[in-house]
Parts: sequence; structure tokens; C-alpha cells
Amino acid sequence: MWQYQKKLQFPVHIKNPDPKAAKIIITQYGGPDGEMSASLRYLSQRYSMPYNDLKGLLTDIGTEELAHFEMIAAMVHQLTRSMTEEEIKRSGFDTYFVDHTAGVYPVAASGAPWNASYIQSKGDLIADLHEDMGAEQKARATYENLLRLIDDPDIREPLKFLREREIVHYQRFGEGLRLATDRLNSKNFYACNPSFDTPCGKGTTCP
Repeated sequence: MWQYQKKLQFPVHIKNPDPKAAKIIITQYGGPDGEMSASLRYLSQRYSMPYNDLKGLLTDIGTEELAHFEMIAAMVHQLTRSMTEEEIKRSGFDTYFVDHTAGVYPVAASGAPWNASYIQSKGDLIADLHEDMGAEQKARATYENLLRLIDDPDIREPLKFLREREIVHYQRFGEGLRLATDRLNSKNFYACNPSFDTPCGKGTTCP
């Protein structure tokens, strides 16, 4: 059960419409490494997570990603409101405009619509946590790419905030992975499991 607080996690107040910027920022709404993918990934993975504290971690971060999803939507909306036809043509936003006018729709910067292949829910806690750490690093890199291309401080400040949160999430998932690995190793699941003939970490095969 969620309680919705009617304010953005970080303020978005963009004074100057910029459909060219919107066309690339929208990738963090519906792109492969965007906030929609992140929220669905973590909120799906939590069901098969066997440890309650790590399940809580996935729920907390997945919920925060929904807030980031909302921030990106607000940015795209503010960047595309009150556009003139000339701005639409000049910015290259015309291809998006033909299909969606100024509606916010989950697509990547390339124009590819969101699809479920962008996320993974493997049901194996080690695999899923590695997936999550990689996802956070890819999102960080995407925000850095956006910051390289955008000069408007009204746009940059929310993007910088979102980039920082990706780093924090990466760190939290790293802590979660260490906890999960320690617990599994203590039960002989991943440290040395003869049934899978896995290495013991000493250059030998488990007896």
C-alpha cells in the first residue's frame, strides 16, 4: 500500500520550453535504462527475495524510482508545453509530435517504445542484485550523457539530483549483495556447493 505525497522528490521548474532537450531526456522515462524500467524491475524482484531486509530494500528503491519516473515526466511536460510549430520542426521533435502530440509516452531517445525486455526478474537473489547494480550504473551513465548535452540550469539541477540517487542506489544494492552472499555462504550454497561442483575460492574443486 502506497501513500502518495503530492510533491516531486526534487523541484522541477523549467522556464524555457526546449523540445530538443525533451527528446533525449524522455529516454529516462521509457528507455532501457530509465526510471520506468528501474521501478518495475525492483518491485517485481522483491516477491522472490527470501530475506525481508533485502525485500524492503527493493521495495524502498523501487518506490523511489516511481518518484523519479514522475520527475522525468514533469520535465518532459514542461519542456514541451507551449511549443510553436516552428520549434517542433526545428528541434526534431516532429516525429514524436506526429504520434503523441505533447503527451508523455514511454519511449527511448531513439524512438523505440518501452518493452519488458529492458528488465529482468530472475528469481535468484545473486543474479537479481548483480542486475540491479548494473542497472544503476547504466542509469548513472545515461544521466551523465544528458548533462554533457544540456546547458540550461533549470534542466541540469534535477538531472544532477537523479544522477546522485543512482550512485546511492548502487551502493545500497552493493551492501545488499554482500549481505546475501554472506548468508548463502554460511549455508554452503555459494561458497562451496558440491551439488553444483563450484570452486571453493582456493583454486580447487569442492570435495
